[in-house]
Parts: sequence; structure tokens; C-alpha cells
Amino acid sequence: MNANNSAFKAIADPARREILRLLRDGEMTAGDLAEHFDTSKPTMSHHFAVLVEADLVARRREGQTIWYSLNTTVLQDVVAWMMDLTEPTGRKK
Repeated sequence: MNANNSAFKAIADPARREILRLLRDGEMTAGDLAEHFDTSKPTMSHHFAVLVEADLVARRREGQTIWYSLNTTVLQDVVAWMMDLTEPTGRKK
């Protein structure tokens, strides 16, 4: 479950969870996302890189502008895995 491990690491940080929340309504530029945070550009770049590496967000470049969007497939996989944790396994204690 390596993909999920990187996804869980990515969503462990509150700022990255907020980035995902902001992207719920659609694609946003790196600059638009950064306006919601009081942090440095290198820190924001790191957050974006972690989310892209975990495949939770997609990145595309348009000239000098970088656009980010949610990768809902991976998010659905993570949620499904988490839901499996709440299902009984049928084993007796």
C-alpha cells in the first residue's frame, strides 16, 4: 500500500488538507492557493510537491502559471481503504 502511505503522509499536514479542501471547487493556480496561507513560497512549493508526489493533486503548466486540481480517484481509494477499517472482518476475538 505504498500509494496510500504517501497519501496519508500528505494529508497528515493541516495546510495540505486545506489545499485539498480549496481544490474541491475546481482547478486553482499556485498563486491563488498561496493567498490563503501566511507562509513562504518555498514552504508552499513543498506542500504542492508532496501532494503531487502522493498523486492527490495534478499539476499543469500554462506559460508561467502552474495550475493544480484534485485527483479524485486517489482520494476515493484512500477513503475506501479507511472505510474498510470500520468493517468487521468476521474474525472472533
